[in-house]
Amino acid sequence: MIPIMKPQVEAELRSFVGAEAYIHSEATSFVFVRNFKVNVTHAYVAGDGPFRVALRFDGHGWLRMEALTHYEADGKGRLLLAGYDDRGRMNVALHLGKESFPE
Repeated sequence: MIPIMKPQVEAELRSFVGAEAYIHSEATSFVFVRNFKVNVTHAYVAGDGPFRVALRFDGHGWLRMEALTHYEADGKGRLLLAGYDDRGRMNVALHLGKESFPE
């Protein structure tokens, strides 16, 4: 993973707009969602680092993740976003894929 470069992540997120996507999302021991299938209608990146990403899906739902610091487009059509603290521990993750994630 590399530090988020806002224009690149915005471009990667736009590739999911208007399409079905599988979502994996987790936040340190509080939230875990895997293979949540949605139709992404809007995608936004905000902040100057750490970053916030918001996804609007199916015309009526929102998912917003905060404190994102790193990303990777893995070559399999997946965008992996994560937020690490100052000790290198992952606090949040948001992954989008055109195919389901392994269970």
